[in-house]
Amino acid sequence: MPQKNPIEKIVKRNGQVVPFDKEKIVNAIFKAAVEVGGEDRRLAEILADKIVHQLELSKQPPALASVEEVQDFIEKELIEDGHAKTAKAFIVYRYAHNKLREGQEKQSVNSSGNIPYKKIWQVLSWSLDHNCFSVEKINEHIENGTYPQLVKDVTAKYDADIASAAEKIIARKDQVRIVIIAGPSSSGKTTTTIKIGEHLQRQGYELVSMELDNYYFDLEHHPRDEFGDYDFETPEALDLKLINQHLADLLDGKTIQMPRYNFKTGKRETETDPMKLEKNQILLLDSLHGLYAPMTSAVSDEKKFKLYIETLCQIKNKDGEFIRWTDVRLLRRMVRDSWHRSYNPRQTLEHWHYVRRSEIQHIIPFLGTVDHIIDGSLPYELPVYKKHLFHHFPDFVKDYRENPKRQDAYIRAKRVFDILDSLKVWEDESVIPKDALIREYIGGSIYEY
Repeated sequence: MPQKNPIEKIVKRNGQVVPFDKEKIVNAIFKAAVEVGGEDRRLAEILADKIVHQLELSKQPPALASVEEVQDFIEKELIEDGHAKTAKAFIVYRYAHNKLREGQEKQSVNSSGNIPYKKIWQVLSWSLDHNCFSVEKINEHIENGTYPQLVKDVTAKYDADIASAAEKIIARKDQVRIVIIAGPSSSGKTTTTIKIGEHLQRQGYELVSMELDNYYFDLEHHPRDEFGDYDFETPEALDLKLINQHLADLLDGKTIQMPRYNFKTGKRETETDPMKLEKNQILLLDSLHGLYAPMTSAVSDEKKFKLYIETLCQIKNKDGEFIRWTDVRLLRRMVRDSWHRSYNPRQTLEHWHYVRRSEIQHIIPFLGTVDHIIDGSLPYELPVYKKHLFHHFPDFVKDYRENPKRQDAYIRAKRVFDILDSLKVWEDESVIPKDALIREYIGGSIYEY
């Protein structure tokens, strides 16, 4: 039998060591229970005894338990003992007080620091309500046969977010001529653009999409780094002068000749596509850098409606840490690039440092200017990516571990390997709707990308 060690002292967040008081655990559990209609303090005392027992087994003198560890045990015990509503109330309390104590959103939930707290909390609350806030819970959906229902629930949530954005655009229909849908790489911009267009068309509006990926300079004009990589992620890789000229011309009723960019050849094609924006049409822009001011400087702000989409993933890994949004998007791009842009997953991983640098420099600073934020995270998607990609990661980890020039790639590869390794795989993609956002990456969509 493991040796129990009585908990006499505890370490506060500021490092102060104070006497341990089990009654505070009882109070925390009971307060959370009361929030959801509970009245049994004795049950809170029983649960507190279990938590203290687990703490005593986990600590060997002279190590001391911390407040954060105690709260982790409370959360774990409530969930495992079947008190889901009380667990949610406790997590709400915990995160809200973290936010107040630290004075910054990033301590409260998995956040970039620029996304409004209310939006992040909505995503986390939804994940708790639908039992998909951790790798363990997602695995349970697969084991219990409820994974297809999770797919349906996530799809409904995303569709509702799209509808909400469309309603805001309609409310400004007399002013808005351009809707900008921006976001980091592989956040779901293209699918979201299409769906916003569908929704507004059902309301009687005619839409025209101008994809700014067609405005890349030819690859031969892009600088290379020491590895020979091209940087597609900077807005300066796009012909900003031509973009603004075409936007101004379109709003003036003129016809433009939109270029076509071929990612497989790295060049603009000789053919162009004529485009004209009529008075009853709204222009949709789908771009990584849609919020970058020089991108649309030729258009006044009142004529723009800005949407931002991000994978606001609120899922904890096996160690209780939130999975990084960028890791989810990396997996998406690995899958997509392998079949759509003739990149193998290794190339995508090695290139990802450009992606992150560009996001930090050219996207995040402009989030305060947006009119609506859409959550593009799909709690069911990781088990699908395991099917497509997991077999690559052992080699990535092995090959980059001792390479000093690839430590960024190694750190990412190891982190993603650990996530996928702890997940069960989902093989049957037929349960995923043909118009789902994930189809932008795994293929099989009714849309053309």
